[in-house]
Amino acid sequence: MGGESYPLEVSSDGARDPLGCELLDAGAGRRLERFGERVVDRPAPGATAAPRAPSAWRAADLRFDPDRGWSGRADPGAPWSVVVEGLTLELRATSSGGVGLYPEHAANLAWLDAEIRARLPGATGTPPAVLNLFAHTGLATLAAARAGAAVAHVDAARASVAWARRNAALNGLEARPIRWLVDDAQALVDREARRGRRYQGIVLDPPSSGRARTSRWTLADDLPRLLAGCARIVADDAFVLLTAHSTGLDGETLAALLDEALPGLAGRREVRRLELAAPSGATLPLGWAVRASAGRPVPPARSSAGTGHHRG
Repeated sequence: MGGESYPLEVSSDGARDPLGCELLDAGAGRRLERFGERVVDRPAPGATAAPRAPSAWRAADLRFDPDRGWSGRADPGAPWSVVVEGLTLELRATSSGGVGLYPEHAANLAWLDAEIRARLPGATGTPPAVLNLFAHTGLATLAAARAGAAVAHVDAARASVAWARRNAALNGLEARPIRWLVDDAQALVDREARRGRRYQGIVLDPPSSGRARTSRWTLADDLPRLLAGCARIVADDAFVLLTAHSTGLDGETLAALLDEALPGLAGRREVRRLELAAPSGATLPLGWAVRASAGRPVPPARSSAGTGHHRG
């Protein structure tokens, strides 16, 4: 599976759920989406074709333009809710044109859930530890906690971590074992390595560029070092979910970087395009996902005397 690359689409499932989300149309550098009760029109550099459903755009409740900010008949300052794969999320119109959700990430939640549940211990064991870097408002954190993981949620933006905590409370997950960390991803990974901590899963959604405290981040330059750090803190049976949205790095390039840092995971690796599909027929490419898993360790055979053992 190491060389496969194929689309990972989120289609119009939201049309069957009034609280869900869906891409309605895309084109001319913009995207039209429904998030629960609101229809949002905002920029999308990857939407290079012409819109398929021009009349649908009149339904927009909110529109974002980089020069003018938010406008429309809905109050851009008022939060609202959406449901993604059974998780309730608070949405807000942000100054950068975001809403607090990257809907393309929903396509990875079933895989993430399965990987965590495959590593769950018995009733008295320790839950698998999952590290979520660049964790934003917590969609993957909540999915991992719901599946039974102990999660370290890491984001450099204090406001994003506070937002993620509100989302945890909306889902009754605030008492789950989640560490909420406002920190630089590289610094945190380096400290965890020095402490000898190990994670059964690592989720990374790094931006193309950014700043944390006194350091700057550039995906092409800094991702190899971060992945090398992650290699020092993964358990033998670990999984890694790496997503990126930069036009400068395609899926195979991301996979090659992951293979170089973590060659033990290359045997069960998938490269998938992140893409939203609209009922209008429009599609919106939004980056790539690389899923890698070492799988569960194979238990050694027990002796006839019953003295064999296996790692749980």
